[in-house]
Amino acid sequence: MLVNDNPPTIRRIDTTRDDAYAFDVTGHVTAPDIENMYGLLEGAYEIHDKIDLLVRMSSYEGFDWSAAFKETTMIGKTHALRHIRKYAVVGGPAWIATMMAVFKPFMSLEMRHFEVDEEADAWAWLDAEPAEG
Repeated sequence: MLVNDNPPTIRRIDTTRDDAYAFDVTGHVTAPDIENMYGLLEGAYEIHDKIDLLVRMSSYEGFDWSAAFKETTMIGKTHALRHIRKYAVVGGPAWIATMMAVFKPFMSLEMRHFEVDEEADAWAWLDAEPAEG
């Protein structure tokens, strides 16, 4: 098996700001994918008390719902609520925007959903850009 035969489902996108983090979600998201993402975010919280986050769902193919209720996922979500200032989601299924709208009044962080063709607006809202590779 070659290293690229199974690329990660959630990949970090480097940004132009130290306290702005971004991820590209492709394929079917599993518990290990979520744990890896929250691990990267925990590292960010060690460096920055508050961060901005963009999640681009470019080729999302589903979610392992059992992963949403694992203890590590719940802990990751709790920490995220304390450390994320702005949270932008680009693309994804229609229910993402609906869920964000439902939970927005109960959250201390700013959240916005952007359509795929509005990705530049999402980056502008965070006052960040993807870093040149």
